[in-house]
Amino acid sequence: MDKKPVDRRTLKTRKAIYDAMMELLTQKELHKVTVQEITDIADINRATFYKHYLDIYDLYDKLEQDILVEWGMLVLELQDLRSTDFFTKLVGYVGKNSNVFKMVFSPNAPKGLESKFERILDGLLKTIESERKGHSLKDIKLTYQTWYRSHGVIAVLTKWVEDGLDQPKEFVIKTLSELDSNTEKIM
Repeated sequence: MDKKPVDRRTLKTRKAIYDAMMELLTQKELHKVTVQEITDIADINRATFYKHYLDIYDLYDKLEQDILVEWGMLVLELQDLRSTDFFTKLVGYVGKNSNVFKMVFSPNAPKGLESKFERILDGLLKTIESERKGHSLKDIKLTYQTWYRSHGVIAVLTKWVEDGLDQPKEFVIKTLSELDSNTEKIM
C-alpha cells in the first residue's frame, strides 16, 4: 500500500510542536509540561495536537527518536572525514540546531538523552579506531579510550551550548581538534 506523502502544513505544524516542546524542556521537566503550554507556544489548538500525538510522552518519544536518527545519520556521514573537517561539520550542525542541543544538554531533559548522544558518537569513534588500528571492537583499551574521547567532545559541545554559543565556531572547532589530536597521540 502506498503511503501518502506528508504535506507541508503537517510538517510545519509538527515542527512548531517540536520547537515548543524543546523550548519548554529547557525550562522544566517533562512531567511538568502540559499540552496547553505546547499549544499556546506552537499557536495551535488542542485538537491539532491530539491529531498528531496521544499525549506529552508520545510527543517526547517521537521527538527523541527523530533527533537521535538525525544525529546518527550525521555521525555516519562524518566517519570518513579528517579530524578538522569532522569537527567543522559537527560544530556547524550543533550551531544550526542549537534549540535541539539546548534541550538535550538542559538539566530538565529526560535522563538518558545526553548519554544516547554520547553512545552514538562513541560507537562511531570506536569503529573508526578499530578499523584504523586493526583492533577488535571488544578491545578494552579501545573501549575506554573512545569512551573518553566521545565524552570529551560532548563536554565541550555542552559547555558551548550552555554558554549560549558565545564563542565563535572556529574557536570550538580548533579546541576540539587540538584536544582530540592530543588524545589520538596516546591511542
